[in-house]
Amino acid sequence: MSKSELRPYHWPSHLKKQTSQLWYGCDYNPDQWPEDVWDEDIRLMNQAGVNVVALAVFSWSRIEPREGVFDFDWLDRIITKLGKANIGVNLASATASPPAWLAQSHPEILWKDERGDTVWPGARQHWRPTSPVFRTYALKLCEAMAEHYQNNPYVVAWHVGNEYGCHNRFDYSDDAMRAFQRWCKHRYGTIDVVNEAWGTSFWSQRLNDFSQILPPRYIGAGNFQNPGRLLDFERFSSDALKEFFMAERDTLAKITPDIPLTTNFMVSSQGFTLDYDDWGSQVDFVSNDHYFMPGESHLDELTYSSGLVDSIARRMPWWLMEHSTSAVNWRPVNLRKEPGQLVRDALAHLSLGADAICYFQWRQSQAGAEKFHSAMLPHAGEDSQVFRDVCELGNDMEDLSDAGLAGTVLDKSPVALVFDYESQWASEHSSVPSRNVQHSTEPLDWYRALLDLGVRADVVPVRSGWDTYPLVVLPSLYLLSRKTSERLHDYVSKGGRVIVTYLSGISDNHDRIWLGGYPGTIRDLLGIRIEEFAPMDRSIEGSMDHLDLTNGTVAHDWADVITSLADDTHVLASYQADSWTGMDGVPALTLRNWKQGKAAYLGCRLGREGLRKTLPELLEAMKVKDLQKPDESQGDHLRVERVSEDGRNRFVFLFNRTRHPVQVQVEGQVLVGSLTGIDKDGKQAILQVNGALVQRVVGHRH
Repeated sequence: MSKSELRPYHWPSHLKKQTSQLWYGCDYNPDQWPEDVWDEDIRLMNQAGVNVVALAVFSWSRIEPREGVFDFDWLDRIITKLGKANIGVNLASATASPPAWLAQSHPEILWKDERGDTVWPGARQHWRPTSPVFRTYALKLCEAMAEHYQNNPYVVAWHVGNEYGCHNRFDYSDDAMRAFQRWCKHRYGTIDVVNEAWGTSFWSQRLNDFSQILPPRYIGAGNFQNPGRLLDFERFSSDALKEFFMAERDTLAKITPDIPLTTNFMVSSQGFTLDYDDWGSQVDFVSNDHYFMPGESHLDELTYSSGLVDSIARRMPWWLMEHSTSAVNWRPVNLRKEPGQLVRDALAHLSLGADAICYFQWRQSQAGAEKFHSAMLPHAGEDSQVFRDVCELGNDMEDLSDAGLAGTVLDKSPVALVFDYESQWASEHSSVPSRNVQHSTEPLDWYRALLDLGVRADVVPVRSGWDTYPLVVLPSLYLLSRKTSERLHDYVSKGGRVIVTYLSGISDNHDRIWLGGYPGTIRDLLGIRIEEFAPMDRSIEGSMDHLDLTNGTVAHDWADVITSLADDTHVLASYQADSWTGMDGVPALTLRNWKQGKAAYLGCRLGREGLRKTLPELLEAMKVKDLQKPDESQGDHLRVERVSEDGRNRFVFLFNRTRHPVQVQVEGQVLVGSLTGIDKDGKQAILQVNGALVQRVVGHRH
């Protein structure tokens, strides 16, 4: 299945057609409550500034209580109430969880795990993406929804499905098997090409026919799956869900072509469920669900994830479909948000390109699996700090709308931090040199280390336009296709600067090792050759558990054994170790001038702190255009800019990254100051812990 062409961008219109207004709202589940609560909900929504709600996400059993019998009356009533209160409706296709009658009548729609056990109803997403029976019923529902609401003036967008693959990402049923076989035939053409791609000569796995292809079902404890098949099953699973989404989308769009469509992704530093960069081309506008990571990484991880969403959205405004006002419900310990974080987090998502801020959900549930998940209106009711913060944020959203924030875009960073879903999938399986190291463990460390030096990087997918940046970082990009390698050579030859790290360029796009020494097809560019890896493990007594570098940093978990250097490759740091390790004097950090550009290689895992210490000297040596000398004194706060199309209006967002008050400079008109104090002269501001400041600066930047 080939990657699809980019779908035209189509942003929802407000009920009163205000083009400059930001969206603010939530998931709303009125079917969980008696109707005498609805008017009270709408009164409080207006008080909070809510102007949009997502409806009917999990309402299939209420809309179609019995097969072929549709009940839209209750939904009509609440949509009319909301619309008359100037609250738009982001209407769901309602297919996320099938009703009990469907699973009872057609148990063949239920997905199976790798052991062949049926996943029974009782939660959600208990359906197979490849089930023709489920597709038939789901598309009938989509058709009925579209026909009923095609002329409703209050429906501003379609919310197709919900968090595809959150629970049914991998299905090992016979339906999935047949679909996987068809996918492989479409991708490879002949079974011989499959055998070559998967290396099936190993362990006598050679296939004679596509009918012999199986999903990676259970093969016994402690055994190892074929890596090529695993990688392709990851790709297939993303494509299978995407194909189902597109079928829903097209059914809705055929009847309601003027209503924009989206579905909520789950992009975070820990979430790699689907190839969201590929999916991003198939929605009218990108939406994301993001839930905070508690602890000291909270703000950094949030902005890292939102930066990646902005890239997936092709730097167009995107929609934050879900986040939480406070605690979630699925962690072993569900920490609440600290004072100030409700407003601060929303402003942070806005700063990274979101033009819509929404929560799960409006009213906190009284029953069900998510009754302890926070909401805009908590169990305590409107007389609560959470609801007061929700209202404060609503006022902030209105002020930012009036100031013209909507439609502006994230200012481009001089640094591109490249992320690759397929490298993550390939590096996380069981037969790798170290399970403590994956592609996902490195990009966030780089992002945070750069922030510590006052530099915000753009997080960009490998398919994106990273070669337009002055500096590119490839953090543990395990898979490197020949096409990407050629693109990298061309980038550096024309003056680009690149930093490549350990675990990069190991395999091709089939997870077949590039031979001749690592890192394969970019050895010539970097001027190095690696013969083997030196993983480290602090849990094995007597083994090498760390390596000291000559620049004062310390490597853990992974080091490369670099044995050969080109004559013009300079060693910027090497290892200092006991002779028994075989690592004393081995190069750890190198730099090579190649044609008009420069290429650096870091052969070990330094972590955030080690990178922060290493980067100033490295960046100075690389002479990166448009990147000022990093300033550690600027690392106590995060600075993000959004700019208007003509560049005359800039919105500067400042956030405190520390546990103490931080002084920052006031540059323009202060629009929002959350936990912030301004001095009498209006030139300095103090950001308290979890504080944020938003200001508008008029005029082109010098």
